[in-house]
This record gives sequence, structure tokens and C-alpha cells, in this order.
Amino acid sequence: MKRFLPFELIAALRFLREGRMQTAFILAGVTIGVAVIVFMSALLAGLQANFIKRVLTSQAHVMLLPPEEVARPQRGGEPGVVEDAVVQRPAQRLRSIDQWQAILGQLREMPEVRIASPVAAGSALAVRGEASRSVTVTGVEPETYFQVVRLPDNIAAGTPRLTSQDIIIGTELARLVGVEVGDRLRLSAASGRDAVLTVTALFDLGNKQVNERSVFVALRTAQSLLGLEGGVTSLEITVGDVWAAEVIAQAIRRLTGIRADSWISTNIQFFTAVNAQQMTNTLIRVFVGLSVALGIASVLVVSVVQRSREIGILRAMGARRGQVMRIFLIQGGVLGLLGSLSGSLLGAGAVIAWHSLARQADGSELFPLILQASLFLGAAVLAMLTGVLAAMAPALRAARLDPVVAIRG
Repeated sequence: MKRFLPFELIAALRFLREGRMQTAFILAGVTIGVAVIVFMSALLAGLQANFIKRVLTSQAHVMLLPPEEVARPQRGGEPGVVEDAVVQRPAQRLRSIDQWQAILGQLREMPEVRIASPVAAGSALAVRGEASRSVTVTGVEPETYFQVVRLPDNIAAGTPRLTSQDIIIGTELARLVGVEVGDRLRLSAASGRDAVLTVTALFDLGNKQVNERSVFVALRTAQSLLGLEGGVTSLEITVGDVWAAEVIAQAIRRLTGIRADSWISTNIQFFTAVNAQQMTNTLIRVFVGLSVALGIASVLVVSVVQRSREIGILRAMGARRGQVMRIFLIQGGVLGLLGSLSGSLLGAGAVIAWHSLARQADGSELFPLILQASLFLGAAVLAMLTGVLAAMAPALRAARLDPVVAIRG
């Protein structure tokens, strides 16, 4: 088989085999480095997926809202007279988005938008006997809205059905007012209108305040209750790339002229934390890669010094500088490849073990286990490139050795 292999590969494998101790040490270093990269990357991917699941399944990626009302001082009066008036901010009335049907059609034609759903929301009182609680009534079209907010995935009891006579409430509100699935609950709005609805389901979004203050009804029911006949207070959408939500929101704002808030702008602290995690992970990978590269380079430099006589003999027998250089480049690539294979296995095993051990208080998983093939392929390519680049300096030194000087020692 060897006679079919290139000369450079045979020489590189022989040098690695003869220096078993050095090869073992550098392989161990590359293995640990790649294992750290794989572990950190898989852990960060799982944490980000968990973050998206917790934050973005209970809210829209982008929300379109009517413009806020602003009080302006009256101009005019007597010439030369300046009136220094204090203009107070007006109370924001519940208003509908102008021509929201046309805007909704524009949104649904945008390639970046997956789902767009109209919403009518406002404040009301949930009354049951002598118990009452202030709640936010959200009127939705369940066919589209439940694709924006995954409410059916968080149902604790009942069936998430919304007709004109139905209501879905949180588990905490149900406990406070003393209702169960099938009971009747009265909503009383500031407009003076009432609606008596049947509780069809109880949801649990993992937030006590949300479970206590949020209720969902059919869109037409909310419009009638809140005095918004035919109107909506927001348009909520999901996009294909959640990390581009702010850019898409700005594009929607330019297209429609309506205020558009992305989840990034409304959850800036969480977004900053995710960016900090990504930056930290990148820095760790860079420093680990540098340490691996320095380790490979140092071992190959020692190998060049130890094998200077053999290199001189090879040059005297007709080996070209390029062939000698490729011998050490191949050694770096082989070390990187073998180290990446063993490191990927070690890193994957560490992630699986940590995933099985790290649990939340209720016993559920702390983060989803995400092991993508692209992660291991990327680690292998990165380790091989690191090995080849680290071997560049020793390879150049070996190729520049004078054969006569090298043989004489």
C-alpha cells in the first residue's frame, strides 16, 4: 500500500510514529482544545434555543402599534408676545391602526414575514361573584395568532377553543377568582360594556404576573367589548430570522409609516446577555485555537531540530524544498485531524453528560441538547487548518536547511 502513497505522506507518518511521545502529547493538547470548543459551542446553542423558546414563544417577533398622541401648544396670539406654557402629555386613548387591513396585506406579502395576525387588546375587570381582578383582554384570530404565540403548547387544562362566547385565562387568575374550565366569567370594560364568557382552557406561560393578568378572547368579542368595532390595536408578526427582527422592523416602519417594535428593542437586556455569551464563547475558542497552534508549532520545531540530519539526507538524495516543506505541513494537518476526531467525541460526551446531570428544580432539562453535524465538521476543518498554519514556520525552516550543513550536524 505504501508504494501507492506520496513520498511526503510516508515521510510525515514515519516522523510522527518515531516521535511517539511528542505525538501523544500534542494529540492530547489538540483533543482537549477541540473538546472545549465543541462543548462551549453546543452549550451556547442549547442556551440560545432555550432562550428563544422561553421568550419568543410567548410574544411576537415584531409588533406594529398606532402612533402615540402628542399634545402640541397652540401657536398664534398677539405679535411679539411669547407664551411660556407647560404642555402635559395626554393620556393615551385606546385607538385602532388606520387602514390596518391594507397594512396586514402588505406584511403578508413580505418574504421576511412568516405569520401576521391582528390583535385588539385593552384593559378590563374579570368579575366572578365578589372577586374581581384587573386584566388585559387580548382579542385574536386563533388560526393565525396561535402561530405567533404558542398558547396551545402551554395549556394546563381544557381545550384552547375561542368562539364569540369563549375565553382562555391563566392558571393564576383562575385560582384568584375561583373558576375552572367550563365556568362562566364576566368581563367589564371601561367603556361600560360587559361580556359573560365560558372558560374553555387555562394556560401557564411560566410567568405568574402574565398568568394572573392576561386573558384571550375572540377578535370580534374584544372589538365589541372595548369599543373598537372593526379596529385593532396592534399587528403582531413572526419572521424567519429572529436575530434580524430589528432590521425587519425598521423596514416595516419605512414601508408603512407605522411604529414597529421588535423583540430585540423590547428585551434589550436579554439580547445584550446573549451577545455577551456569544462574544465570550468566541474569545474562548480563539484563545484555545491559539494555544493548540502554539503547541503544534513548538513540537514540530523540535522535530525539525531533531531530524535535521534526516532532512539533509533527503535533500542530498534529491528531495526538493517543496517536498520537505509538505512533509511538515502534512504532519500538522494529520495532528489537527486526529485531534479533532477524538476531541469531538470527548466534547460531545461531555455535553451529553452535562445535559443529563444539569436539571431544573422541577426535574426538566436545563437546556435542549443540540449536536449538529456542522459543528463537528467545522471543528475538524478548523483543527486541520490550525495544524497546517502552525506547521508553516517549522516547514519553512526545514525547507531552508542546507543539506551539507544539516548532514554535518
